[in-house]
Amino acid sequence: MISPITRSLTPRSFIILYADDMLLVAASISELQRLFNNCERELEWLDMRINVKKIPLPANWSYRFNISCARITTSDGHSIPWVEERYPGVHIVAGRQFRCSFTHAKQSFYRSINAIFGKIGRIASEEVILQLIKMHANFTVGLECFSVAKHDVRSLDFAVTRFLMKSFRSSNINVIDECRLFFNFMLPSEKIE
Repeated sequence: MISPITRSLTPRSFIILYADDMLLVAASISELQRLFNNCERELEWLDMRINVKKIPLPANWSYRFNISCARITTSDGHSIPWVEERYPGVHIVAGRQFRCSFTHAKQSFYRSINAIFGKIGRIASEEVILQLIKMHANFTVGLECFSVAKHDVRSLDFAVTRFLMKSFRSSNINVIDECRLFFNFMLPSEKIE
């Protein structure tokens, strides 16, 4: 797995690179604007442009999270909108403290797994079904940069465990744990740890 690259530019700002995503973290709007302008200049030097439609900014997380912020602007004058949530690998939610939401990830997991399970049903072997679950239960991408609340981790485990119960036709958690051990299948909590 690729680890995120974090670079501190000042004591108050960071750039976190993960695969093809970039997350800019700054203590103030003016610092974020400066950081954004520096990144924009570097990308222009590489003959690359920022697509403003693909980078809405997540609303801030501080005691002033419900106050609207000045917009960040690009060098050609386009304004980047602030939004409630944004997906840079995880959904960041505006609030008094930094918090992630896994609702969208779990919805996507259920949608894709149920679609696959509807096609292969009981025809495929347990190994194939578990491999498909592993591929779609990748909730841990990008979480190396964040601390995740215990209730969120339990919620992710629950989503995967429920589908394992469906796959193995058992609601007995001991049976599911034995199957996980036999197939060397890790829950999201074990991956995050």
